[in-house]
Amino acid sequence: MKNKKQNSWQQLDPFIAREQEKYGRTIPSREFILQTLDERGMPLTLDELRAELRIEDDWEIEALSRRLRAMERDGQLIRNRREGYGPVTKMNLVTGRIIGHPEGHGFLIPDEGGDSLFLSPRQMRKLLHGDRAVARVISVDYRGRREGAVVEVLERNTESIVGRFCEERGVCFVIPDNKRINQDIIVPADGRGEAQAGQIVIAELIEQPSAHNRPLGRIKEVLGDHMAPGMEIRIAIASHGIPIDWPEAVIKEAHKYGETVPESVCQERWDLRSTPLVTIDGITARDFDDAVYCERRGNNWRLLVAIADVSWYVRPRTALDQEARKRGNSVYFPDRAIPMLPEVLSNGLCSLNPDVDRLCMVCEMTINTEGRIIRSRFAEAVMRSHARLTYDTVAAIVAERNPQIRAAHARLVPHLDRLLELYQILRASREQRGAMDFDTQETVIEYGADRKIERILPTERNDAHRLIEECMIAANVAAARFLHRHKMPGLYRVHDGPSKDRLNKLRAFLGELGLGLGGGGKPSPKDYTRLLEQVHDRPDVHLIQTVMLRSLAQAVYNPGNAGHFGLALEAYAHFTSPIRRYPDLQVHRAIRHILQGGKATDFPFTHADLAGLGEHCSMTERRADEAVRDAVEWLKCEYMLDKTGQVFDGIITAVTGFGLFVELRGVYVEGLVHVTALRNDFYQFDPVGHRLHGERSGQVYRLGDALRVQVARVDLDERKIDFEPVESERT
Repeated sequence: MKNKKQNSWQQLDPFIAREQEKYGRTIPSREFILQTLDERGMPLTLDELRAELRIEDDWEIEALSRRLRAMERDGQLIRNRREGYGPVTKMNLVTGRIIGHPEGHGFLIPDEGGDSLFLSPRQMRKLLHGDRAVARVISVDYRGRREGAVVEVLERNTESIVGRFCEERGVCFVIPDNKRINQDIIVPADGRGEAQAGQIVIAELIEQPSAHNRPLGRIKEVLGDHMAPGMEIRIAIASHGIPIDWPEAVIKEAHKYGETVPESVCQERWDLRSTPLVTIDGITARDFDDAVYCERRGNNWRLLVAIADVSWYVRPRTALDQEARKRGNSVYFPDRAIPMLPEVLSNGLCSLNPDVDRLCMVCEMTINTEGRIIRSRFAEAVMRSHARLTYDTVAAIVAERNPQIRAAHARLVPHLDRLLELYQILRASREQRGAMDFDTQETVIEYGADRKIERILPTERNDAHRLIEECMIAANVAAARFLHRHKMPGLYRVHDGPSKDRLNKLRAFLGELGLGLGGGGKPSPKDYTRLLEQVHDRPDVHLIQTVMLRSLAQAVYNPGNAGHFGLALEAYAHFTSPIRRYPDLQVHRAIRHILQGGKATDFPFTHADLAGLGEHCSMTERRADEAVRDAVEWLKCEYMLDKTGQVFDGIITAVTGFGLFVELRGVYVEGLVHVTALRNDFYQFDPVGHRLHGERSGQVYRLGDALRVQVARVDLDERKIDFEPVESERT
């Protein structure tokens, strides 16, 4: 600390230039504050820290005070009873996002990654799903889980809640539709508005929950009766807090760019308008993020992946940027999309529509015969898509080699054939490094004339889907390497391997089947892939694959590169979809900063900024997934309402202590066979073997088993379908 007393903090803070550019005046960076507290080894009050940094200017003192409060709000610092600030990581505390559970307890997901912290129902009384909090570890329960106690709520995530309005004995309340929120919202008599019992409403919170009181709210809007057409989407949007309305300032900004790209901007860029780049998407796609072009260069392939240059239009800290960040990503429901950007940009000026000039960020890669990227570079460019192709059309051209369709696209066929050749090389490389490829079935909902589900169909992937996927993975790898090479603060797509607990459970399960997973205490993706290949032809492959998939963590966004386990890659970043994913937009900004001569130290986003952004975008991604799943489950329940009593063949997709989840074959609808519906015996749950075992009969129900069931009950409010087994049970 002697050196610090001889020099002002401006001389010691390595990020002073960034702070000067960001705020117009000097202010100690978050990194330098944390470093100072770490060096002192004890919490410091505002006055003590001010003296330590020799700050005397009134503006700087106020700026320091505000920064400390912001760092406290973001969970970097905690303030003790004597007003001393200390790093959360040094005080045995954990900061993170709260994930509620329908049974009343919850989990704190640490911002820095690692195992979650279990929160008892008592601790959850003061919290709602999605809040951010600081907690301390108080014990380890009998299952080996760390248990926490809430120290401070940092951020409230819920301002309004959608649910069913109820009235009992003069008391009004709202039962949340989101089952992760298990506290009813009390509604005072003067806050009910026009709401009637049984209606679906939006309640605005006027008091957050505390250790002793339930949350209070008033009715903000009556959505209507729960069976009204389109209600499932409205409920999902409102229940998960997905923004749908555009602020006036955002629309104004989006329209200021006009409908065409100025030639003056094009002249400053690499001109790719004569290069036959094409977009390849689904038939219903309206926003085109990416275009591709491929050619042979000697023994290598030259691949161009051109991505919509959204960052040229959406500048940091503008109204457009703030709204895009708030949304985090586009949300795709079965019959509509909630875009991250206004349609004038997402479907217009940013979209790589055919035969019009568009700004893009291009990744040029040279790939050898082993599928390795041996050279790559990024550039700001202008392009003109030469065709809007669909997956089916491209598959017909390159895989089926349909002569009529090849003739219709004759000028593009040579480049598309080169793309197929490159895909085969990249696919072989993927298999060689051991990237995982789980065989999961996705579905699409088809509607009838009255907007009711007519049928649910499985989606089919062809070589064109896989071709584009490999091209996008290559560009994302190149982007991650670019960030790493230039030591740029950026957002990586991080996918951790299995935790010790999950790995132990997986090995115990495999051991019962006479199988083993290689790799010892730290298996590699290739170990997983070898096992998948080994069990490919087994009748219980669905069971094994499901348990293996559940052993893996969920991918997240994080500024710390920890690699992507599932893809078997050391570095991976999302670069290819900036129209619909905010992390991609942020990666573009980092790349542009370097292309324009910037350095990592003057990039206007700190590691702390990106950590918060990564956590937020991971949350919005989960939010979108949960909202779509809720809407689809509602629609599937509605689809099954008139099928009570009908019999279907199904497969057991999950086994719990309270019953079996069964998916109907060819219908793709899941329901529950409650353990009480398994007659003539008492059943014990074996979590290792993922099965229920009859004590007397020896009857076993296992994950992956076929089961014939009858539809017993459909509960639209709870989005639950109950089945009963039809097969004759052994007595």
